[in-house]
Amino acid sequence: MSGISSLGYLGLGVKDVPGWEKFATQILGLQSAGIREDGTLRLRMDEYVCRFSLHRDDADDLAYVGWEVANPAALREIAERLRGAGVAVEAGSAELAAARGVAELVRFADPNGIASEAFYGPSVEFEKPFHSPRAISGFKTGAQGLGHIVVATSDVDKSVRFYCDTLGFRISDFIEMKFGSARFSMAFMHCNPRHHTIALIPIPLPKKLLHFMLQCHSIDDVGATMYLVQEAGIEIAASLGRHTNDHMLSFYMRTPSGFEVEYGWGGREIDDRIWHVQKHHAPSIWGHQRAGMPR
Repeated sequence: MSGISSLGYLGLGVKDVPGWEKFATQILGLQSAGIREDGTLRLRMDEYVCRFSLHRDDADDLAYVGWEVANPAALREIAERLRGAGVAVEAGSAELAAARGVAELVRFADPNGIASEAFYGPSVEFEKPFHSPRAISGFKTGAQGLGHIVVATSDVDKSVRFYCDTLGFRISDFIEMKFGSARFSMAFMHCNPRHHTIALIPIPLPKKLLHFMLQCHSIDDVGATMYLVQEAGIEIAASLGRHTNDHMLSFYMRTPSGFEVEYGWGGREIDDRIWHVQKHHAPSIWGHQRAGMPR
């Protein structure tokens, strides 16, 4: 069964596009690809012509998710499985494909109402190598995609079935979480060796997107960025720590839109031939302390 191969791109609807351009380039180390005539800011992190598109929108939230597949046949198979599951599928126009920087795409919504797109044929610019405006070693992408996202869901079981049975994801593990009196289980899923490409948190949140994650090539990039964030007066939402499930060493910062970015290094990878689904009872081995939360 063909399925999603990676998280290809993200669309964000943000109030402050100029503020985001400064944050993305000077703090995160992404490369601006300029602001288009319609006001959309495009950001690069590797050879892809665009990994992030930021649109002017008061929502300050996730606008859409772009899931990459291998080829036209895989895109047709995904579309057929979606329709077979009763999900409305719309073929993206040539104009939309050009705006996204892909050969072809289809559009649909996940069970949580998140606008989603499956595509093949990303535009790449090896002749214009990614160049971070900061002195960092770059980001781990390639076959593992741009990183991962964590989104809110009202029905985690339904969402897991959708992502696994229809889009071809595999369960990585679960984490039993507790925040004060709240108790819930998060589900983590992968579609390539990255430990998880999407995670679901079954509690109501003010936004669809809890955070997206960028993985650096060097631990030094994480440390240097953490101190840069502190010097810039940007809120560190969770301190430096290492997660129980993916073993990522990371910290979380608040974005200009209010949701978070996890900035990390050293995540472990999954080999589906030998991987066994696990259940964890704490999010972190150490660290990731949040203000006002018990240790």
